[in-house]
Amino acid sequence: MNTILKTTIAAATLIALGAGLGYGLSTWRGTRTDHPAPTAGASAPAEGRKVLYWYDPMMPQHKFDKPGKSPFMDMQLVPRYADETPAGGVAVDPRLSQTLGWRAATVEKQRVGEGVDSVATVQLNERDVVTVQARSAGFVQQVGRMAPGDVVAAGALIAELLVPEWTAAQQEFLAVRATGDAALTAAARQRLVLLGVPAATIQEVEQSGRPQALMAVHAPIGGVVQELGVRAGMTVAQGMTLVRINGLATVWLEAALPEAQAAVARQGQPVEVRFSAFPGETRQGRVTAVLPQANADTRTLKVRIELPNPQGRLRAGMFAQVRLGGREQEVLVVPSDAVIRTGQRSLVYVVTAPGRYQPVEVRVGREFGNRTEVLQGLQAGQEVVVSGQFLIDSEASMRGVAPLAAAATHEGKGRVIEVSDKEITLDHDPIASMKWPAMQMPFKLASPALARRVKAGDAVQFGFTQSGDDYVIQRIERTGAAK
Repeated sequence: MNTILKTTIAAATLIALGAGLGYGLSTWRGTRTDHPAPTAGASAPAEGRKVLYWYDPMMPQHKFDKPGKSPFMDMQLVPRYADETPAGGVAVDPRLSQTLGWRAATVEKQRVGEGVDSVATVQLNERDVVTVQARSAGFVQQVGRMAPGDVVAAGALIAELLVPEWTAAQQEFLAVRATGDAALTAAARQRLVLLGVPAATIQEVEQSGRPQALMAVHAPIGGVVQELGVRAGMTVAQGMTLVRINGLATVWLEAALPEAQAAVARQGQPVEVRFSAFPGETRQGRVTAVLPQANADTRTLKVRIELPNPQGRLRAGMFAQVRLGGREQEVLVVPSDAVIRTGQRSLVYVVTAPGRYQPVEVRVGREFGNRTEVLQGLQAGQEVVVSGQFLIDSEASMRGVAPLAAAATHEGKGRVIEVSDKEITLDHDPIASMKWPAMQMPFKLASPALARRVKAGDAVQFGFTQSGDDYVIQRIERTGAAK
């Protein structure tokens, strides 16, 4: 009896479960009529949704125009719908963006100067050097109180020399002058000049009537004694260097600039200089030379700056901070964190709509602190992803989304038919880069200022870019008068 009762209860339970399962299955089918299950042969597209292409989830960069089996994997191709992501972009749930803390920044225009800061070393001005040599053989009777490294003033005594040849020539000059023959006297005087006797010594001989046995040699300029070649009692030969003096009225600063910034330095350019030894003081100099050879190890270029040194306070070997100024200009900048550098190109992700991002290839220039200059690829006012773009980039790579290349500029020639602040109609010649024949067509203007440069009938040369379905004039120049 117990066995019969157990069997009856088990059968009733199975019947109840089957009925419940059947009701649930029918209910689920009724609520899923908008998304039918895919067939066994292929992934069927949902009704009412536009299919952009078919792809293999394991190889998303390859796209197919119809369903079927993947040529790479043993699996069916999957449809990519138009409402899943913008064409060529990536879609992410905005709630996920907030959860992960993704940030966006606006592409802005910023006025920057071409100024470059660098460290420089003070050196003596090699153009301000004087070398004093013996013009005739003689003997050193006395040497001035100086040594190499001393700073001397202009006119300081260097040495007193006894030059026998000069003494004999002076006696001959006095003897000839006593004869009263003007021609012979002039010839004897000229001989003194040719022997190298200073003009002051000749004048003193004429006034005193006595030969000057000793000749005093004085420093022609003030500066530091770089070389002293005479000592008391020694014999000097003709052409021997007595002293070499380096002037201190001006000094050189040699600054090393990275080769990427070498174009900023120009000859004659003003420079601001600061020394830690003189806090609060700013000195003005100028670039006298940009040396033609770069340092192969440090990849730097030397720039020579000339700086006045009126009080002689600047010493060779001192360090200085220099700033090479330049003209200010307006450039387009983005946060440096927004740029993804792959080694072959640079990318940013532009926010096209909430939760939708478009990879754009850009050409970058200089860096200003935490901002990077954008030379091509973006426009002011666009929003770019600053943090979290690597996750978006990974999603784009999985989906095979290719970045938009920076807009290329096309050149053309033509004649103005009609022009307004926003649009211009041109009758242009064939444009080879676009494979266009000669025709008449309208163009958008990147700026209303372009419209003021030309008028109807003018012959023009122009450059334009393609932005979606529009063609935008970026540059236009008048080449001929209106007809």
